[in-house]
Amino acid sequence: MTPPRPHVHHVVLCVHRATQDEAASYYRDLGFEFAQFELDDVGLRVLLDWDGGMEIISPTDDAGPEAEHARQFLEERGEGVYSVVVRSADVEGPRSLAARSGARPEFEQHREGEGYWLDEVRLSPVHGVSVTLLATDLP
Repeated sequence: MTPPRPHVHHVVLCVHRATQDEAASYYRDLGFEFAQFELDDVGLRVLLDWDGGMEIISPTDDAGPEAEHARQFLEERGEGVYSVVVRSADVEGPRSLAARSGARPEFEQHREGEGYWLDEVRLSPVHGVSVTLLATDLP
């Protein structure tokens, strides 16, 4: 069986913590439904609509590798599109291909829990956009 083609899974917006609930309210009015996650290990508060294709992140006061990157993003660019998440069968193949275009890994994580696993690699921007590679067994 041929593995599925990579596709855009969701878009990640980065906003200040003070405006995250307001941003979520805007998207809820458009029909999105968010689950909230406090990812203390990376320093982010995440609002995610997995099925709707929208994620809104804010750095927390906690230290963490993504918190610092998100704070820097907000300082340099302001609120906006942080990353486009591309779902693929694995992250290593696309990661190698992206390296040919100059993309380098800036953040990697593996998570697993009851009945799921997830691998992510956020790459440095190419043509102004950061891509996050996502492989998971979640539907």
